[in-house]
Amino acid sequence: MEPVKIVDNVYWVGALDYGIRDFHGYRTSDGSTYNAYLIVDEKVTLIDGVKKEFAPELLSRVSKIIDPKKIDIVISNHAEMDHSSGLPDIMKAIGVEKPLYTSKMGEKALRAQFHGAEMNLQTVSSNDTIKLGKYSISFLETRMVHWPDSMFSFCPELGILFSQDAFGMHLATSRRFDDEVGRNVWGYEALKYFANILTLYTTPIAKTLETVKSSGFMDKIKIIAPDHGIIWRSNPMEIIDLYAKWVKQEPARKAVVVFDTMWKSTEYMARALSDALAAEGVLVRLMNMKNNHRSDVVTEIYNSGAVLVGSPTMNNDIYPTIAELLCYMRGLKFQNKIGGAFGSYGWSGEAAKMLQTSLTDMKFQMPVPEVRIQWVPEESALEPIKAMAKAVAAALPKEPVPADFNL
Repeated sequence: MEPVKIVDNVYWVGALDYGIRDFHGYRTSDGSTYNAYLIVDEKVTLIDGVKKEFAPELLSRVSKIIDPKKIDIVISNHAEMDHSSGLPDIMKAIGVEKPLYTSKMGEKALRAQFHGAEMNLQTVSSNDTIKLGKYSISFLETRMVHWPDSMFSFCPELGILFSQDAFGMHLATSRRFDDEVGRNVWGYEALKYFANILTLYTTPIAKTLETVKSSGFMDKIKIIAPDHGIIWRSNPMEIIDLYAKWVKQEPARKAVVVFDTMWKSTEYMARALSDALAAEGVLVRLMNMKNNHRSDVVTEIYNSGAVLVGSPTMNNDIYPTIAELLCYMRGLKFQNKIGGAFGSYGWSGEAAKMLQTSLTDMKFQMPVPEVRIQWVPEESALEPIKAMAKAVAAALPKEPVPADFNL
């Protein structure tokens, strides 16, 4: 297990999880990484851990640089289990008496997660600094980005920001740096990560970005080293600028039409709606829940201005895959979205109205009532669908989206 040199005296010693496909409901189609970093100075410092099953991999990488027992300090920027569950084993290997620095909320989380584990927890707060030798680490608490314990660690002498989950992505690749991975790859994965994990926290993230600017970190940042995905070395400000853009949740002239169908009637309505929206100059993503995962749908929803949801009625209720999607969306609390609801039915037809209510409860602007059609739609029955498309298009921004607007 080979480490990767980032700069002189700083190494990536994390783990690659090529096989993981589900991360608490988020589909990790290309696996993930659990990044950890080693700084070799008078006090050798390990920043962040890995999942428990990958602790031997981390220790193997460290051993190629230095005897793990020579690590003097460990820093935990984030107590979520994908970064912390390996810490008890790591501390046993290097010495449980070694200080493990974390935020005050991080201390509470680590003690609650690892009952009775021997760990010499030391708390730090924003603006605290520890000296390593010729290098130092300064801390900045970043609560709710995306856990209460989250914090940044910054080495001003090297210009490296260890940013925990912020600026990360779920992507397992043998290439460690942004300039080694295509922008088309990392751009989508960064947006997917933001949309599925950080949407709920856009307000604290926006405040954190302002705090980072005022802290003096921003002008000194040369490298951003997150806990997942690639390390930003070629232009670290690019991902910061993208976050500054994404936190605004600005609507675009784009619509996601997402549906499921039993006997193709709701699909027929969805296709007619998509065609009508496209005729109005709206960029459309048509997504059937039978072959699209909810995390990919949410990625498309994030930078869209409109979300039109279709479901047949099944047992007097919404179709199960659509109900699951709505539950997932509800927790993310999207802002500045236009909504629409539609669906076919054979007997009673409750689903479309339920969709209308659900989207309204999520604070989506609903320009027209739900559209429901009994049995198989005739062409003449699709007029309300076309009217919905016109109303949605009129409510969206007028500017067409550029070809690279995902980024």
